[in-house]
Amino acid sequence: MADRRSLPVSTAFARPTRRLALALMGGVLALGTIGLPDLARAEPQWRHGLSLLGEPKYPADFKRFDYVNPDAPKGGLLRLSASGTFDSLNDIIPRGNPAAGLSLIYDTLMSPAADEVATEYGLIAQSVRYPDDFSSVTYKLRPEAKWHDGQKITPDDVVWSFEQTIRNNPRQAFYYSHVKSAAKTGDDEVTFTFDQAGNRELPQIVGQLRVMPKHWWTANGPDGKPRDIAQGTLEVPLGSGPYKVKQVVPGRSISFERVKDYWGRDLPVNVGTNNFDEQRFEYFRDDTVELEAFKGDQYDFRVESSAKDWATAYDFPAVKQGKVILEEFANRASGQMQAFIPNLRRAKFQDQRVRRALNYALDFEGMNRTLFFGQYKRTASYFQNTELASSGLPEGRELEILQGVKDKIPASVFTTPYQNPPQGGEEERRSNLREAARLLKEAGWTVKDRKLVNARGEPFTIEILIANPAFERVALFYKPALERLGITVNVRQVDTSQYINRLRARDFDMILTGWGQSLSPGNEQRDFWGSAAADREGSANYAGIKDPGIDALIETVIYARDRGDLVAATHALDRVLLAYDFVIPTWNYPNYRTARWNRFAHPEKLPEYSFAFPDIWWWDAQKAAQTGGAP
Repeated sequence: MADRRSLPVSTAFARPTRRLALALMGGVLALGTIGLPDLARAEPQWRHGLSLLGEPKYPADFKRFDYVNPDAPKGGLLRLSASGTFDSLNDIIPRGNPAAGLSLIYDTLMSPAADEVATEYGLIAQSVRYPDDFSSVTYKLRPEAKWHDGQKITPDDVVWSFEQTIRNNPRQAFYYSHVKSAAKTGDDEVTFTFDQAGNRELPQIVGQLRVMPKHWWTANGPDGKPRDIAQGTLEVPLGSGPYKVKQVVPGRSISFERVKDYWGRDLPVNVGTNNFDEQRFEYFRDDTVELEAFKGDQYDFRVESSAKDWATAYDFPAVKQGKVILEEFANRASGQMQAFIPNLRRAKFQDQRVRRALNYALDFEGMNRTLFFGQYKRTASYFQNTELASSGLPEGRELEILQGVKDKIPASVFTTPYQNPPQGGEEERRSNLREAARLLKEAGWTVKDRKLVNARGEPFTIEILIANPAFERVALFYKPALERLGITVNVRQVDTSQYINRLRARDFDMILTGWGQSLSPGNEQRDFWGSAAADREGSANYAGIKDPGIDALIETVIYARDRGDLVAATHALDRVLLAYDFVIPTWNYPNYRTARWNRFAHPEKLPEYSFAFPDIWWWDAQKAAQTGGAP
């Protein structure tokens, strides 16, 4: 877990979309086996849900999820925080800084369950069907689904939303790159046709599509000019979801009010959810000010991802008085790789010995003790803290998969389990630096006049690019060890906009960030590690990985036929990624650390894969009266 908000994992306050938000990223559809082309097929059956693990847990006539309180009271104000600023209410396009919480105003075709892995049930769609070879998927829309202006949600809205999403967002276009077309195929039906068969994840990721109102976006705005979804705007957009925008103070705050006559309020996927009358996001440009604002009761709930602050900043009166509750919730739904990531597009990082040397230079134990109060463990997998993390030597199905790409992957994956350099006291640290120096020399770098140079006399320099001030102390801790090796290091902190632009343009030496992983990896792996994504602006292949063996293993993950096959394929992918030393792994933490003003309640038993805040929580008037302060 990042020291403060760096991983693209789902936030505590976002409506769950399982994959596209970054959060808990989606799942793989696995209902039945892939049919053979020469077999006669029956007409596909309509289904109420899609699931990785055979049939969904909940039957077609289910009334609600087990983990909600169907009698949860409605009411109250929930105040949340956001970092930086915003300049747009259009978060479809990748440009600008869209406001937080906009997913609250939109519905998707399907909605996930928080007590199942990769399972979705109908939201806008009342049912779904697909052929045995998964070459297409058809969604039947609910006739009662409507926009906040009362107009019906139509297949045209769905088709238009898909087309605009892939046209205006390169990352989404890559994600949906195997969707060949979307078309209205009935009064309430939309069919998505794929360019391939057998990709069982495609029907489900289409279900995560956010549906937008075509009639609103293609009409004129209040100024009489045509609206343009390809541009940023501060005009309040029309939605269909449980909330609508109530008030906007540009750059400072945005609030959403519950839609009392929301069309989907009684659907099984919504019973016991969306309990707050208002949700408000207050913006803070400085992390220190944001924390102090929480202490001053300026907002209600905080996910604390700074180990230092968790250890030292919460000893204030409201905690001692029980007005502020500190609580950790287990993160069982996602894996993570947090790391220093060198840019392989630059020649100096292309030699694996160099990258391994940079790993030897990182004194993780010293960093953990000095900066993190000993709270973290060293990351050793791209799927850390999940069953998808590789370990030991490959065997069984994983070994079989690796044998299939034996000529394309390092031989070490069959003989040597991945390990980070040994850590411990001063002697281990010195030994690691000696090994780092040896590897650099072997790679053609030598020290002259205390500077590490190559055969052409060019110095080895690294600019560590950061946007989060909390990461400065981490980078500065790493810097002296690199300088002892003769490397010139510059820690460059820039504002968020500049950081994003440089990241998109691949204009960096090294960054400190990472990747969040769901329990059901699939098509997004192409965006993380695939060769086609390495040079594509806006992809999550930050490192610039291009490797045919990894490309083949990604496809094995995507086309896994069952859960066992998926786990084995992911172990294989993880093992090969580790074997190349693409990154310098840093820290991980298995829990969410949270602080909240004691004004809220939740069901006695929370779902297994999420603490589901604020989706199934509610305002507790009795607690609020005792806590005081906020309305």
